[in-house]
Amino acid sequence: MSGGPDRGSACADPAGTVGFFLCRAGQHLRAAAIESPRLEARLLLAHAMGCRQEDLLRDPRAPVPPAAAAGFADLLRRRLDHVPVAQLLGVQEFWSLPFAVSPATLIPRADTETLVEAALDALPDRAAVRRILDLGTGTGCLLLAALTEFPAATGLGLDRVPDAAALARDNARRLGLAGRAAFAVADWAAPVAGRFDLVLSNPPYIERAAIPGLMPEVARHEPASALDGGKDGLEAYRAIIADLPRLLAPGGRAVLELGQGQQPAVAAIAAAGRLRPLLCRADLGGVPRALVLAAA
Repeated sequence: MSGGPDRGSACADPAGTVGFFLCRAGQHLRAAAIESPRLEARLLLAHAMGCRQEDLLRDPRAPVPPAAAAGFADLLRRRLDHVPVAQLLGVQEFWSLPFAVSPATLIPRADTETLVEAALDALPDRAAVRRILDLGTGTGCLLLAALTEFPAATGLGLDRVPDAAALARDNARRLGLAGRAAFAVADWAAPVAGRFDLVLSNPPYIERAAIPGLMPEVARHEPASALDGGKDGLEAYRAIIADLPRLLAPGGRAVLELGQGQQPAVAAIAAAGRLRPLLCRADLGGVPRALVLAAA
């Protein structure tokens, strides 16, 4: 993004200033059907300038240094190609914790926080939870958030993608939880021995044929391995649920994330696998999102 404002532009601040860059970026983002274009413009410019959004709003006529302008132009170009904001900034908040993200992992979402809430409901004696397993850990957000709530617990996060397991390990270190969390590369729980008080998983649950029709931020820029649930979207649930009877400690609970409309099908798979659904917690949008299971 360079040069002066277009003829007839609504950008009132002089070219090269914070206000001008925000205005022009907002116009480009709006034209590309990006939601919240003004907010995203502020996020990207603040990142490029190494400051807070509040600093930008304090003086819209402040000049943008050339290096920051070039960095902002690159960020804006990539955002217009629908690269997710979290990947551009390199971080996403989850459970009020900052998680580094990368193209190797699914970006943590607020809906997934419902699993932590459901685990706290299902296991009210927080001190009694000693071992936690996270299947398909990605950034490690579920496991690490749970460890902040269950103070006596240690955890194991597994992911089939080596770069994801490495990123989760780095996130544990950044959050001061490396001494309580281990991460490994594995295909679900096949190599795992022992029992756990809590098993968490946000598995891939999108029907394979539906993936190309997802918003481009997801379909083009998030890993297919974290999305593709097979022909019917249920392949990962079958694999995970088959192992839960041997993984759950007495009184243990498993909490699985669900896609929209999947509760009946996953509950049926659980029942066939000698597990009983205890509760299903809805997310803030009212979608049944976190299914809690116990040994039958």
